[in-house]
Amino acid sequence: MSDLLLQVLSWLSYIERPTVLLQLLIVLAVVAVVAVCRLSRRRRWIQGPLALAMPHLGQLLIGLACLVLAVGGQPFGLALLLALLWLGWSALGLLQRLMLRWLPEREVHRLDTRLIRPLYLLAAALLLISEVDSLSSLAVIPLGQLMGVRLSTEKVFHALLVIYLVLVGCGPPAAGIAWLLQRALGMSDGSRKATELMLRYTVVGLGLVAVAVNLGLNTTALIAVAGGLSVGLGFGIKEVFSNFVSGLWLLFEGSVRPGEVLMIDGDPCEVRRLGLRATLLWRDRDNAELLIPNQTFFTEATTTYTASDRMRRSQVSVGAAYHHDPATVIALLEATALAVPRVLPMPAPKALLQSYGDFAINYTLRFWITNPMDNGGICSEVNQAIWAAFQAHGIVIPFPQQVQYELPWPPQDPHTPPGSGA
Repeated sequence: MSDLLLQVLSWLSYIERPTVLLQLLIVLAVVAVVAVCRLSRRRRWIQGPLALAMPHLGQLLIGLACLVLAVGGQPFGLALLLALLWLGWSALGLLQRLMLRWLPEREVHRLDTRLIRPLYLLAAALLLISEVDSLSSLAVIPLGQLMGVRLSTEKVFHALLVIYLVLVGCGPPAAGIAWLLQRALGMSDGSRKATELMLRYTVVGLGLVAVAVNLGLNTTALIAVAGGLSVGLGFGIKEVFSNFVSGLWLLFEGSVRPGEVLMIDGDPCEVRRLGLRATLLWRDRDNAELLIPNQTFFTEATTTYTASDRMRRSQVSVGAAYHHDPATVIALLEATALAVPRVLPMPAPKALLQSYGDFAINYTLRFWITNPMDNGGICSEVNQAIWAAFQAHGIVIPFPQQVQYELPWPPQDPHTPPGSGA
């Protein structure tokens, strides 16, 4: 590690060269000019052709500076490389807009921020290092030992790169294979997402094993590490391991899959992602995301409305005054539910007389909907329709009333006539 640090410190001598400092000052000056011009364009101080040339103004200015340096017989390789890297970074925005034509915005953003731009920055860093030093000499620098294996800069770099690509880049291929399997086998969306997750876990596991084999790690040492981890599982990370195994079991069993709707604390929540430790659920009423440990689904009862289909029976309750005919109220409730657009006509809505209350006859209106996540909004629409229908047909919704009587004080003997005085 000390050899690598000394090699990096030696790059300072390259930066201290007058020709290199001149190129860096030119690039920094161009960056400052572009920042000022963009601010002026945002405030509409600059308009016309100059405003149209703003996206590539920095590259044009650096190109002109390189031309001046070339005419003057001065080196300009570093400035030209920085201009090309700047141009390539701007081209990534064009690539992002092209991908939006075929992929969802969320997937494009994930690819752009987690895979494309980090790899571009890595390639840019390698190109800049090659201007300062030799990559082949850096690759052989020793960094120490791990389980009896000598590690060099090249081995560690390749291992980290493969691990990053496996963890981040396996998502789109797994999604594509799962989509093809869905088309070929006719799987549901939940099964497709579960297959995608299992493929990702498989690729990650194989990638980690391949990295260990490529580094040349001793199998005996790996077994010893596995034994140490097993001891650690019994003391410190038992819950983490339990959640991990529970997540894999849920994937294979298919009882909880992405896209399903579960009832959590009386609220419908949609399963967004089944992770290694916890399941991410989305609650529509307040746009909240819930993290539920995977083993919770094995220890507690959970209601799902999408195991076989997404239809759900919902209901609202209402009271009507005693002087209204129950048959008339029931028929009106059922007709009102059928008039609500998001209520399914089949199975048909059903109104029931539930009980005779203290001040009203209590009715329940049951109906079916297609998406459990819309239950709150549909119940509100049904309640509003019931209010309008009752108003139109003169049906009274009573409310509790209290009657106060004035009593004399002190209380009188009930057998004594009022005003007798004894």
